[in-house]
Amino acid sequence: MPDKTSNRRRTQFEEVLALVAAQEDFDPVDVHTRCKEAKTQFIGNVLKQLTADRVLGVLKSESAGVPRRFTWIVDRETFDSAGWIEQQFTGGNQVKQAAKEERPRERLLNLGAENLKDSELIAILIRSGRKGESAVQAGQRVAGRFEGKLDGLPMQSAAELKSISPAVSEVAYCQIMAGIELGRRVAAATASHAPRPRINSSHAAIDYCRRQFSRLAHDGLQEEFHVVTLDTKLQPVNTHRITVGTLDASLVHPREVFRPAIRDAASAVLLVHNHPSGDPAPSRQDREVTERLTRSGELLGVRVVDHIIVARDHAVSLAETD
Repeated sequence: MPDKTSNRRRTQFEEVLALVAAQEDFDPVDVHTRCKEAKTQFIGNVLKQLTADRVLGVLKSESAGVPRRFTWIVDRETFDSAGWIEQQFTGGNQVKQAAKEERPRERLLNLGAENLKDSELIAILIRSGRKGESAVQAGQRVAGRFEGKLDGLPMQSAAELKSISPAVSEVAYCQIMAGIELGRRVAAATASHAPRPRINSSHAAIDYCRRQFSRLAHDGLQEEFHVVTLDTKLQPVNTHRITVGTLDASLVHPREVFRPAIRDAASAVLLVHNHPSGDPAPSRQDREVTERLTRSGELLGVRVVDHIIVARDHAVSLAETD
């Protein structure tokens, strides 16, 4: 049962946190002036704890200015003030100490996953924090680092995520990566049940490849050559990976490309490969491979409709660049 001293300290913490969270940057003198419960030494200790990189690193001090000012490092609107305050009493920083309706898992059950912030979804995957940092705070750190560039998260190593937050243990890292991969597979399965597109133009081919080969475009570390088999209506039948490694006319042999096309009874094929460099501009080798396979397809009665090069931000049609 909390005693009077604990209740008073909690009230002081809440008062200071409410004042500093109300503005993006602030003058500590203003906080001292406006606090009614918390005293000068108490306020100074709270600000010191909030700027301790070793523990939280949610504030930084702009000591060059006069008067001295503090600014937020993390998103102040999503910062778990209640969880941070609980840490001061428990010596830990567990999400379970927060009010039930504020916990990410309970919020997911009540509101649905689609209504949670990125930081809350990551916190659920991290699951548990460590002394000095809760899963919620770890989620805020990771989400803040990848704000506006969430597609970079799958490419992080365990060590890289742990450097962002010590709460991202090896188990938490596995959970994050498993969650990302499962999401991709669900999205791919959902897309497979959608009406099949018709690859009847370069624009349609690019649009299809940017969706179907998104992972290859963003995460591929080596060049991969794929063939998409098409039916008589130019709708995709299946996708086959032919080679992995630098694209070369001597390696991408027509028999390897057209064997799955014949097996699928394809009327046409769409050629696809990635450029891990991020530059989708076709090389001389790319054009040679396209020309050779187009000629081979004509002999077999299987039309090569296009060759698409996918990269991180763009995709290029060789049919349009010829």
